[in-house]
Amino acid sequence: MASSWNHNSHFYPLARRALLPGTRALDLGCGEGLLSRELRNAGAVHVLGVDLSPAMVQSARERSGGDAGLEYHVADFLTMPVTERFGLVTCFATLHHVDLEAGLERLKAFTAPGGRLVVVGLARTSGPVDLALSLASFLLDPLVKARRGYWDHPAPLADPEHSYAEVRAVAARLLPGARFRRRLFYRFSLEWTAPAEGTALSDV
Repeated sequence: MASSWNHNSHFYPLARRALLPGTRALDLGCGEGLLSRELRNAGAVHVLGVDLSPAMVQSARERSGGDAGLEYHVADFLTMPVTERFGLVTCFATLHHVDLEAGLERLKAFTAPGGRLVVVGLARTSGPVDLALSLASFLLDPLVKARRGYWDHPAPLADPEHSYAEVRAVAARLLPGARFRRRLFYRFSLEWTAPAEGTALSDV
């Protein structure tokens, strides 16, 4: 069986742990749907995957196995209407492809009151902690790949514009209470629980 491990899927357990029973989930920047399928298998009652690429969405649909609980749309999450809020919103390796503030605001808008948001993203190295973790990742990477294999995903790549410190600061301002962590494999994680008393849809 081909490996499904890479620097993004390594952090899928963060999303699975945030999934509560009966949750409807939204996977933004879903690519070919690997995380969407994992969330569905982990107990999400329905997962909507959204991606800009028609080719990626078509691939995700082909891999869904006809599961009615998996749905995929071609759309720009920055402009698609907020017609539903979700108990879990995930965004892996996608935030650095869009404007940071606009992206976080939209992720916030799609998260239901009391719902969870899980972001795993890329940023620029900008301090001693970043340098140390990047060096550790560089040394660890070939060892993990030799043991687990590596899935070279087909989604488009982009260099991050913002530093980890900048992402942390913007997230703290827009998502009060969010937990930001610098991670191995050149990634950060951002986990946030929306306030129980959220903003009405009409006010988004």
